[in-house]
This record gives sequence, structure tokens and C-alpha cells, in this order.
Amino acid sequence: MKHLLSSLPKVDRVLQDERIRKWTEKLDPAYVKESIQKQIDFIRQGVLSGEITEASSLEFESVIKHIEEALAKRLNPSLKPVINATGTVLHTNLGRAPLSQTVIDALVDLGPNYSNLEYDLEEGRRGSRYTHLKDVLKQITGAEDALVVNNNAAAVLLMLSALTEAKEVVISRGELVEIGGSFRIPDVITRGGALLHEVGSTNKTHLSDYKAAINEETGALLRVHTSNYHLVGFTEKVDDQELVDLAHEHSLLALNDLGSGLFMDMQTFGLPYEPTVQEAIQAGYDVVTFSGDKLLGGPQAGVIVGKKELLDKMRAHPLTRALRTDKLTLAALEVTMRQYLNPELAFSKIPVLQMISQDREQLLKKAQKFQQAIGELAGSWQVDLIEGQSQVGGGSYPGSTLSTILVQVDHQKLSASQIESYLRSQDKPVIARVQQNHVQFDVRTLSLADMEQIISYLKQL
Repeated sequence: MKHLLSSLPKVDRVLQDERIRKWTEKLDPAYVKESIQKQIDFIRQGVLSGEITEASSLEFESVIKHIEEALAKRLNPSLKPVINATGTVLHTNLGRAPLSQTVIDALVDLGPNYSNLEYDLEEGRRGSRYTHLKDVLKQITGAEDALVVNNNAAAVLLMLSALTEAKEVVISRGELVEIGGSFRIPDVITRGGALLHEVGSTNKTHLSDYKAAINEETGALLRVHTSNYHLVGFTEKVDDQELVDLAHEHSLLALNDLGSGLFMDMQTFGLPYEPTVQEAIQAGYDVVTFSGDKLLGGPQAGVIVGKKELLDKMRAHPLTRALRTDKLTLAALEVTMRQYLNPELAFSKIPVLQMISQDREQLLKKAQKFQQAIGELAGSWQVDLIEGQSQVGGGSYPGSTLSTILVQVDHQKLSASQIESYLRSQDKPVIARVQQNHVQFDVRTLSLADMEQIISYLKQL
């Protein structure tokens, strides 16, 4: 062990190496030195723990190679694009909705330039960032007004803070959901300064439960759509119109958090009924909130639509500035929303809608092309087409799946875990399924370019 430790190169010697000196042109010298010290210490700890026993691992060339790899890793962005071969369309861990090419073009155009984010071009004076999306959202949803913040949890928090502070908010026990990151609706309500008033039971809530709960301290009746779970069996909930009518009879606000948000009926593609934003507005809800980066296929945002008088109160609330969105999010969301003005355009341009709406013939054609290309590679590959199920994901359509085609690959000399690990380690990592020692690619979430990239990786392997 002492012999191994004594052969470790000194930091000063490594710093003098021409290959390392070149890194100081890209990184601060102190940062380079710190990286060298960390890498040498990492090797030293490996020797002391018995994990490193070969002298070749401590040779100068080997140490230089590892230090260069560490420096390169520090320069590379941590957030990077990946290929989603899981079939989960709105994969929360993989960034949910991919943006359309039209959106990307708009961001490329806007990014390097100044913009009229808060400047009124017609009046020649200061404007508001909240005007850019107002008209298009009003046109799509039929609401009087619209406001955008940074996510839907923020939208709900702002709505309750501005409209129901120190008032009771009546909600069904079956709607006290937990959303991503362990955030719970009861916590959002109380953090907003409102008082939580639960009614009914987990599986059944009647109109009489809401009526009995209303008192002089009540400020609103709140509906939270359970978009991330689904109750079946002995269940019952109050109709939207009945809930809205009850609220307005008692001069209360009727509020609706739709969660994922949806503009168009997806039943044509084999998915169950989900309420749309337009239906919630037509039912008479005073304010409706929903996400921009789920079923709508846009960037992360919380969209608030409803009565102008109430949204004006939200705009004037101090939280609005803390929860506001930046110019790139607003631009991406505006372009996405404008594509909804023509439903055919939306399904042809927005990736989420494209992936959900693919029929069996389209999926099979992609899968067969993918299978043939892999089958033509040199090596001991076996490729099969398997019937499977895709998920919408992202807290949308819980328990519902879409029929799909899986391209399953096996290798005579490599295990599924080795193949999966190799694919995940590439410059553009591939996230695939592993099922019973088989690697599976769901073609629903793969583009032709994605499949070509995977083929290239398999060829190298």
C-alpha cells in the first residue's frame, strides 16, 4: 500500500503538464488545481480502502486521463437533453412536455434580443408582462381575463391568498390531494391564509355536505380535480353546475383547480373523459387554475383564468411579483397557446398531442422500421416487437394507458442492465425500460431522429 501511495504524482507536477495547462484557458487556475487535488485524493482513498490495488491505476498517464475527464465533466452542463424511450409522454423526471419546434424557433429569435416584455409599443410607455397572453387565453377558454404565474401550485396559492385570506374554504375530503414534491392541497390552502373546512368523505360528498358547511366565515367553495389519482367503486361527487350555483346563491366564490389542464377532448384516442378548462368556465366558476406544461404541452407555468374583477385583485397582490414568469416562459406559452386556435395545427405541432394521438398503424410502422435497422447491425442482437402500454404521466389520466408497440432488444453477451447502463451514459442519454432482463423501447415517445441515435449507440456497442 505504501508503495502505491508513494507513486501518486504531486499536484505541482500535474499542473506543469501541457495537457492540464490548457485547461486553465477554459477554467480558473484555482478551480483546475482544486480538481486535481480532489482527483488525487479520490485515488488515494481508493488505495486506502483496498479498492485500488493495481499500480497501473496510479501511473501518471492514467491520473492525467482521469483528471481531464473530471475537468470536462465540470465544464459540461448538468441539465442535458435525453431520449425518452419509456413511453411515458409527460415524464415528470424527464422534464414533462417537450416544446414544439415553433416554440424553439420563437425562443431562438427572442433570446439574444431585447423585447417588449413590459413596454407598450402603441403608447410608447411602460406596459405589463401580463398582457401578452391575456387575449389568446380569453379566446380559447371563454374567460373574462387571464393571468400567468410560474406553476399551478403558485396559481392556487395566489388565488387563495388574494381572494380568501382569513376566510373558510370549503372542500371535499376526497379532493385533498398531494401533488408533486410532497406538496398537499391542505398546506397550500392554509399557507394562503385561508381556513380549511373539509366536508363529506373520501369517496362520497353530497351537495348537502357543502350546504351544511356554509357559515358567515365562509369565503369560497373550492373544487380540486383529482388529476393524479382516480377513485372507483362506491363514489359520488357534486356536479360542477350544482356546486357553482350553491356558491353564488350564498354570494360565495366558486373556485376550481383543474391541475393538469386540458383544452380538447381526448376520448377519441382511447382515453377516458377529463373536464376541460372551457367546461369549467361555462359552468360558471369564478376562477380556474391549471398547468401549462402537462396536457397543454407548453412550458412550466400556472395559468389562471376567470372573472376580471378577481384577477385584478390577484395582479395587485404582493405575491404576484414573487411568482411571476420570465420572458422566455411567456414567449413559449404564448406560441403554444396560439397553436390551439386551430385544433388541427395543435395536433400537428405540439409534441404531447402528437404522441398521444398516434394510432396503431403509425406506431407499428415506426416499430418495424426501428426493428429492421437494429436487426441489420453486426453483432448478436435479437429484436422483437411486443404489444405494450404507454402512460400519459405527469399526474394526468391516472390508471389509464394507451396501447403501444415496444421494440425489445437482447444481446447474447450483454445483460439488459449492461445495455441500459451503457445507453444512459451517452452524450445524449437514452432512458429505456428494462423488463425481465430485456431492454424495451416504446416507440410512442421516440422520433425518427431519436431512433437513429439509438441505432448509432447500439452499433458502437
